[in-house]
Amino acid sequence: MKRHIELLVVVICMLVLGPSCTYKLNLTGGSVGNLKTIRVDFFENNAALVVNNLSTQFTEALKERIRNTTKLAIVTGDADAVMSGSITNYTIAPVSINAVANNVAPIAGATQLTITVEVKYVNNLDKKTSFDQTFSKYQNFTGDITNQQQTLITAINTQLTEDIFNAAFANW
Repeated sequence: MKRHIELLVVVICMLVLGPSCTYKLNLTGGSVGNLKTIRVDFFENNAALVVNNLSTQFTEALKERIRNTTKLAIVTGDADAVMSGSITNYTIAPVSINAVANNVAPIAGATQLTITVEVKYVNNLDKKTSFDQTFSKYQNFTGDITNQQQTLITAINTQLTEDIFNAAFANW
C-alpha cells in the first residue's frame, strides 16, 4: 500500500509542479511485514548437467540478495520464513544456426544457457504469501562456454534471485 501512495504522490507532483518536482522512491527493498528471521536452505543441483559449484553459488546469491535489501536475519534453525528448493535444470542449447559450406555440419551462431530453480517459500507468520514456484532464466552467448560459464551463471543467478525476492517480498 505504501508504494501505491508513493506512486500517487509522484504522479500528482509531476502533474501539479511539472519538471521541478522531485521525490525519492525506495524501490530497492521489499516488504517483509512482521518477519524478523529467514532460513535459506541449500539448493541441491538435481539437473542432469551438473556444475560443481552451482548449488553453492545460487544459494549464496539468494542469501546475499536478502541480506542486502532487507533487515531479515538469516538463521539456520527455526525461522519466521523458510526458502528451500532445488536447481532442476541446467541446459546449454543452440538458439541460432549458421549455415556453412556443403558437406560440413552447421554450427551454432548463438547458444543459450538456461537455469531453472524450484522454490518453496513458507511464511510462517502469513501463510497466504507462501508459494511453491518454478523460476527460469537464461543468457545467450557466442563461442565456447568454458571461458564464459562463471560470468553467465552469475548473471543468471542475479536474475533468478531478483525474481524470487520479488515473489516473496515485493507485495505490489
